[in-house]
Amino acid sequence: MARAPRRRTGRITMQEVATRAGVSLATASFAINGTGARKVSEETRHRVQAVAEELGYRPNAMAQNLSRARSSFIGFITDSVATTPFAGEMIRGVQDAAREHGYVMLMANTESDPRTFHDVASMMLDHQVHGVVYSTWYHRQVSTPTGLSGIPVVLANCYTRGDRLQSFVPDEAGGGRAATEILTAHGHRRIAFINSDLSAPATTGRLRGYRKALQAAGIPFDKNLVLTTTPEQEGGYTAGLRLLQLDPRPTAVFCYNDRVAMGLYDALRTRGLSIPQDMAVVGFDNQEVIAAHLRPALTTVALPHYELGYLSLKWLLREGAPTTGEAPEPTRTLVPCPTVERSST
Repeated sequence: MARAPRRRTGRITMQEVATRAGVSLATASFAINGTGARKVSEETRHRVQAVAEELGYRPNAMAQNLSRARSSFIGFITDSVATTPFAGEMIRGVQDAAREHGYVMLMANTESDPRTFHDVASMMLDHQVHGVVYSTWYHRQVSTPTGLSGIPVVLANCYTRGDRLQSFVPDEAGGGRAATEILTAHGHRRIAFINSDLSAPATTGRLRGYRKALQAAGIPFDKNLVLTTTPEQEGGYTAGLRLLQLDPRPTAVFCYNDRVAMGLYDALRTRGLSIPQDMAVVGFDNQEVIAAHLRPALTTVALPHYELGYLSLKWLLREGAPTTGEAPEPTRTLVPCPTVERSST
């Protein structure tokens, strides 16, 4: 009884394509990649390409990069962006910009581990990436990424001291002002702000924007209307109960983020108060799983994660970012935070 032919495993090689097409390896290489000094006829090129397609041959991207002296890869290194609720939008932004320019994105998550970052940086260099977008899951200052010398690097959602590298970050102050202006536009004059107790650009920036909006509306700043708390639901709940003890109590509240706003909703509910009739509420982040599903749906300000990823890579590919060993006047670019109005105001 004849044996069934053994199923092939592993990658089809260019040598197999050349043998099946009846040409030399050099001729097959030129026909498929357009490399080498040898020229081939159109008939030979079409025949080799047809065989390659029939066999399912896939060119070795690393070899192509070496032969072209140009990489088709872009690196995206994060601390833990890939495990956050906002991951999809930033990843999509980088991918869209890469696709527009004919690049493929290589992504790696380091979880802020130095050894992992070293290994990831080595992998990116081995793949001869054209450049790297480095990002953090929340807006903060970072040390200049090491191990990437000689290739362009741009920062998304983070920045270095002294702005040694080009960065794209959210306009926290602009977002805080926009959030507060929603409330002033609805006629509110006694507006509270529940801020975070963490030290971060968002904490100082959103407070600065809140104060600017009050000033523009001719509303005196009242420090008693600014509370700090942990930026979580429980923090919003306890801060909300404190606000309700004020006399007179505020008619509107701008919350540091949507999780704080969710806690404030709970505090108002326990006191039998309704939103926005008794108190209008605005959040920040536009965390869809929260903001769009609260009742009433939460008016908020969106962090521009897609734009941060997209603009960072567009800048890197169009302008040519400085490498980690250079500092030719990079800037910190503020990306606007758009408002998303729903039913809580």
